[in-house]
Amino acid sequence: MKDSKQRKYDIAYLRMAQEWSKLSYCKRRQVGALIVKDKMIISDGYNGTPTGFENICEDDKGFTKWYVLHAEANAILKVASSTQACQGATLYITMSPCKECSKLIHQAGIKRMVYYNEYKDNSGIVFLEKAGVSIQHISDLDIE
Repeated sequence: MKDSKQRKYDIAYLRMAQEWSKLSYCKRRQVGALIVKDKMIISDGYNGTPTGFENICEDDKGFTKWYVLHAEANAILKVASSTQACQGATLYITMSPCKECSKLIHQAGIKRMVYYNEYKDNSGIVFLEKAGVSIQHISDLDIE
C-alpha cells in the first residue's frame, strides 16, 4: 500500500517539475526540478542563465551557451543560499542528470531521485547508483 501512495506523490511532484520547466527561456530543452524533504518542497529550479544575464540560452548557431545552469544545479544552489539542507532529500527532475550535475546531487546529500525523460548520456545515473542514491524512472506519464 505504501508504494502506491509514494508513487502518487512521485507523479504529483514530477508533474509540478514539468510545470516548472515551462518557466525556462531555453529553446532547445526545458527542464524543471524540485527538491522535496520531509514532504515539503524546499527548492525548485529550471534550466537557464545565471542571475543578471539575458534570458537567452542558445547562441546564434542554436547551441546552448556554456554558462547555462541546469535545473537541478539551480535548485541545489537555491538551497545553498537558504537555511535548508538537501541532506536526505528527494530530487524530482524532468530529465535525468548529466555527469556534472550528478556530482552536485551526490555531494548535496540527496538520497533519492525520480526522473521522467532520459538524457542522451546515462553516466550521471550510473554515478549516482554507485554513490548509493535511490533512483526511480517514471516514464509512463502524460506530463508533456
